[in-house]
Amino acid sequence: MSRIVIVGGHGKVALHLARTLTERSDADNQVTSVFRDPDHADDVSVTGARPVVADIENLNTDALADLLAGHDAVVFSAGAGGGDPARTYAVDRDAAIRVIDAAGRAGVRRFVMVSYFGAGPDHGVSQDNSFFAYAEAKAAADAHLRASDLKWTVLGPGRLTMEPATGRIAVGTDVSREGSETRGVSREDVALVAAAVLNDDSTIHRTIDFNNGDLPIPEALSTG
Repeated sequence: MSRIVIVGGHGKVALHLARTLTERSDADNQVTSVFRDPDHADDVSVTGARPVVADIENLNTDALADLLAGHDAVVFSAGAGGGDPARTYAVDRDAAIRVIDAAGRAGVRRFVMVSYFGAGPDHGVSQDNSFFAYAEAKAAADAHLRASDLKWTVLGPGRLTMEPATGRIAVGTDVSREGSETRGVSREDVALVAAAVLNDDSTIHRTIDFNNGDLPIPEALSTG
């Protein structure tokens, strides 16, 4: 049995992921979804996940460790949603870093970070761009995760779409920054990739940039 906690559990990717993990016939998963707004509990419950209301923006590392304790893996899919740079740094950087530290403190070794294609210190986003705070926040959080002793995977999906899942992606050298902006990847496929990497130890300590493509997800992950 795998006990998985999804942080940011009411996001579109997270809802797809919770449903995917709880409905898998080849695994006995117990999924906990953490989210801030109690009004979203019903949306989370219908995915089969256990809803937990908690505001990660305002919880310290000890409280977050208590929240994560007893799980086997963490998927961080939370985000401030843009608009307010201060809150973007508070959630996408500071809270993410505390969750990473809390996972280590709680003994949760597996950690999957949902980032974005091209994230990193060389993101190339100018300071006058509204995306700058998010790019900086994700670069810092991803770097902190890579420097930890956790069994991490960083996922870098391209432009997110609302298209239905295809189950097929292009990874690594098969995908370009330009392709990430034009072709993109469906949120449902991002969830399928997250579910797949949780079950694939070959993805540990890898950063996986991807878009929708031609290869089935398991094959793409093994060759990317």
